[in-house]
Amino acid sequence: MTKTLVRATCPHDCPDTCAIHVTVENGVATEIKGDPDHPTTAGVLCTKVSRYIDRTYHPDRILTPLRRVGKKGEGRFEPISWDQALDEIAARLKPIAARDPQAILPYSYCGTMGLVQGEAMAMRFFHKLGASFLDRTVCATAGFTGYKYTIGGSIGTDIEQFQDAKLIVIWGGNPIASNLHFWMRVQEAKRRGAKLIAIDPYRSLTAEKCHQHIALMPGTDAALALGLMHVLIEEDLLDHDYIAQHTVGFEQLKERAAEWTPERTAETCGISVEEVVNLAREYGGTAMRGEPVAIRLNYGVQRVRGGGMAVRNITCLPALVGAWRHAAGGAQLSTSGSFPANRAALQRPDLLRGPRPRTINMNTIGDDLLRDSAPDFGPKIEAVIVYNANPVAIAPDSAKVQRGFEREDLFTVVLEHFLTDSADYADIVLPATTQLEHVDAHLAYGHLYMMANNAAIAPLGESKPNTEIFRLLASRMGFTDAAFRESDDEMAATAFNNKDARAVHFDWESLKRIGWSKLNMPAAPFADGGFPTPSGKCEFYSSSMLADGLDPLPTYIPNYESVASNPELAAKYPLAMISPPARNFLNSTFVNVQSLRATEGEPHLDIHPDDAAVRRIADHDMVRIFNDRGSFVARARVTPKARAGLVVGLSIWWKKLASDGKNANEVTSQRLTDMGRAPTFYDTLVQVEKVEP
Repeated sequence: MTKTLVRATCPHDCPDTCAIHVTVENGVATEIKGDPDHPTTAGVLCTKVSRYIDRTYHPDRILTPLRRVGKKGEGRFEPISWDQALDEIAARLKPIAARDPQAILPYSYCGTMGLVQGEAMAMRFFHKLGASFLDRTVCATAGFTGYKYTIGGSIGTDIEQFQDAKLIVIWGGNPIASNLHFWMRVQEAKRRGAKLIAIDPYRSLTAEKCHQHIALMPGTDAALALGLMHVLIEEDLLDHDYIAQHTVGFEQLKERAAEWTPERTAETCGISVEEVVNLAREYGGTAMRGEPVAIRLNYGVQRVRGGGMAVRNITCLPALVGAWRHAAGGAQLSTSGSFPANRAALQRPDLLRGPRPRTINMNTIGDDLLRDSAPDFGPKIEAVIVYNANPVAIAPDSAKVQRGFEREDLFTVVLEHFLTDSADYADIVLPATTQLEHVDAHLAYGHLYMMANNAAIAPLGESKPNTEIFRLLASRMGFTDAAFRESDDEMAATAFNNKDARAVHFDWESLKRIGWSKLNMPAAPFADGGFPTPSGKCEFYSSSMLADGLDPLPTYIPNYESVASNPELAAKYPLAMISPPARNFLNSTFVNVQSLRATEGEPHLDIHPDDAAVRRIADHDMVRIFNDRGSFVARARVTPKARAGLVVGLSIWWKKLASDGKNANEVTSQRLTDMGRAPTFYDTLVQVEKVEP
């Protein structure tokens, strides 16, 4: 018996990007563990990824190409050969490309975060084809944009420093479920005497374990940040030296913040005046004592109309109190901007010939699949190639998305591991490898390590890596460029060789042997300023925002669906709804792993006792959640974890695995954020009613 240990990396859309040890016996993966030597993973994997072998060897894995034989959505297929599949795809795509390649659309996101299996060979293919571009903004671009206007890039506090902070504000996130290794550092900080404060409309698992929970209404985070600025300035809880040396626009900010009294802030946010004042005093006072204060921002903050501005406002706070002086101070939204990823070498935009194709936003796919050709839109979408994504489950306004994929004249190819909601609508399904079966290179957005993934086992059945699938498609389409002959290792070797970025030592073969290597970043990246903004300073006033048609100062933008913006709609649908991730799912991944789904049970809706009482809803009743866009049903959990006026549907369930074949995205909208062209999943008003047996 041969037994080997293979170094791998978790591929999923999570800031932890864990280093993994895979035990392989006679070609079979038998055990998966966290790398005990990797400083952030520290030998620990989340519940989801600890089941990754179950997912890889799942009896429902797609192991051969499939052709649809039933109606779209029925999920009825017959096996075919790779040659048959590739020939059919090429035969359908070639005439479309000859008319207008923009009628072909890729749809992908972060089913894998790998730089190679994600968007390397795939983008080479679509660039050469001249297909429509996809605006991949479904997750974080609103926040990234607001952060960039203020700080200059996605750079922040190193996770390995948080345990030394004396105050940690967890704003808009639930790290116990979605950032476990950060939570481990937070727990260490707590043991050392740090105070933990959670700001979240929902009393999540994380909020329950913090010293304080501030349950504001969704979409009011920007107002809370302005109210904190007001108190910090009024009570002179400021680092005047840091402000003078390393910021621009303080006097203008001071005037704007003066408008946001604690009373106005509290009324807007649905919290108490004391919560506003005491939080500001705690934050500013701790910093004035020379102790590190840190904010961990997460993406829940920015999934509303004013989401980009909310992140911008919050990101102003560390500079006001000089929190960046400390390695354990400042803020983190993402660390991805620290990595010199060489995306041009990986994705080869130079392969594109002719004018730049149109761009389709992935959040408006429901409308766009149903549009006809028009001068302002371009050609009707005739073909979609889906990979690393499950749009029928995860895209907003789901009924429209489903109607779009139901079109008989839409040719759909899906690269997948399983027959997901989206794969059920495919004409051709191509079997893709999992992370244990291919090579990849990874950056992280929650720590500072370059990561390598080695293939632990041979591809199961006839499955192939995304890269190989797009090489084969390129060949069938007649593309002969050398770019389509590069191996996965050759592409990975270019992943971080970006001469235009900050130099790092990067050697792919060494990284594969070791598994991970930390970037050479300063412990406190902005202790002495040096922000990567146009001014080189933290920009309270942003000329770039003004040039882009935005308010150059922090402001508050109410939700599209709110009393302030639409009182008639709010009267009809009086409950705000958010749909954060369920603990045992990762977006729509792992929903079909039986042990994890059994733990989640069934789709639930958390509703406050007061809101339940007026609707005569009891705990465990089935309820219908609805608005003008659609409806879905769930099991009610009557609990004060959901604040009054709010309902919470933990997500994202595969629609086919829900009792009514629907999920929370039936009621979300296709509207976009104030900046970054991102979705507004948490800017949703609904009504809830009991479903009679």
